[in-house]
Amino acid sequence: MPPPRLELRQVSKIYSSDGQNVEALHEVSLRVEAGTVSALVGRSGCGKSTLLNLAGAMDFPTSGEVLIDGRATTALTEPELTALRRKRIGFVFQFFQLLPTLTVQENVELPLLLAGVSNTAGPAIDRLRWVGLADKARSLPHQLSGGQMQRVAIARALAHSPEILIADEPTGNLDSHTGEEIVDLLCALRNERNATLIIATHDNKVAERAPRVVRLVDGQVETSSPT
Repeated sequence: MPPPRLELRQVSKIYSSDGQNVEALHEVSLRVEAGTVSALVGRSGCGKSTLLNLAGAMDFPTSGEVLIDGRATTALTEPELTALRRKRIGFVFQFFQLLPTLTVQENVELPLLLAGVSNTAGPAIDRLRWVGLADKARSLPHQLSGGQMQRVAIARALAHSPEILIADEPTGNLDSHTGEEIVDLLCALRNERNATLIIATHDNKVAERAPRVVRLVDGQVETSSPT
């Protein structure tokens, strides 16, 4: 039996702030199987973003282990970590984080260029077509609506066909109708590409769409169950 795509084993994360230690996560254990959709819910400051950063190998636990396909992120070399982030994990952020001086297509091509891919135009247009924005390829981000910018951000996250997609409040800056469209896209990602999707959200409507809801309270998993 293969290991889970993502596993946290007794993970704690402590930050130092103004000379004080702040525990963002406390002995969290969690298994996320390949090809599943999980929603992380909880109040601001409960540890959702910290958990996402650990899951994406953008940060490391103070104690415990974070494993991706059975390998602890702390055991990986820097080149292995870079390859993991650039080739196997995609990120979608609340504030889009598109580069304003690059066109839509160039924003989507960027992670491919960083990964050393020679043919970037074809995959970029394919991903833009998938999110319904191939006709905006030559536009600049400021020429798009908020929903369109988030679609571009999703296309960029999909550029390298990641196995894991991590979304941090992907509908937080969108109206309810546009937010529902973005959730539809993310759910289609699971169905069409068999990606493992982890979404942190304050939006109950988003959480209701996920087959599994993980509720964090004060840095601990209070519940982890199907909706």
